[in-house]
Amino acid sequence: MDTPTDPKVTSSENGLDDVPEVFEDAEPGSTKPLETAGVGGVPLEPSIEAIRRLEAENDGLKDRFARLAAEYDNFRKRTLKEREELTSRAQGAFVGRLLDELDDIDRLLSGDPEAMTVESLYQGMELLARKLWKELELVGLERVDPVGLPFDPELHEAVATTPPTEPEQDHTVCRTFQVGYRFKGTLLRPARVQVYSDPGQA
Repeated sequence: MDTPTDPKVTSSENGLDDVPEVFEDAEPGSTKPLETAGVGGVPLEPSIEAIRRLEAENDGLKDRFARLAAEYDNFRKRTLKEREELTSRAQGAFVGRLLDELDDIDRLLSGDPEAMTVESLYQGMELLARKLWKELELVGLERVDPVGLPFDPELHEAVATTPPTEPEQDHTVCRTFQVGYRFKGTLLRPARVQVYSDPGQA
């Protein structure tokens, strides 16, 4: 036999504690969505208002991204310009160090060829070479002329070999065909050399 339903029985006694309440306060025919009670009885944000809020936040983020992109582009252009100016100043300073040597070349070439002897020409070139190399070494240029030193494949290029006359000469540089150059530790050109190499050694 069915037990009659007691109208005083609450929703909690029926196990309906978790069912949110619905507020039927919208007018008939209204497009306003129904509000529902959230966790703890806090009403949830209406969906249309949430969409509008998210759209506003999205527009703000787009505007912020556009400003950051413009700032980065300006920073990139400014950095590139500063780098080019710095390179130009460095090149100008280097050329300025060679002006004396250029003057020496002009004086050497403007002399009377009839009065110039081979010895005076050689002395002039020798003096010019010493002055030029002094300036180049000051800015970091270094010659690689490894005669008598062990062969180093990172600095030298072996273009010829010859049997050693003594065992300790094996794998050392016998002759430099073309000197190499390093600039501030970076190899610009390897030295092209002839290396002592014993054919009987592996």
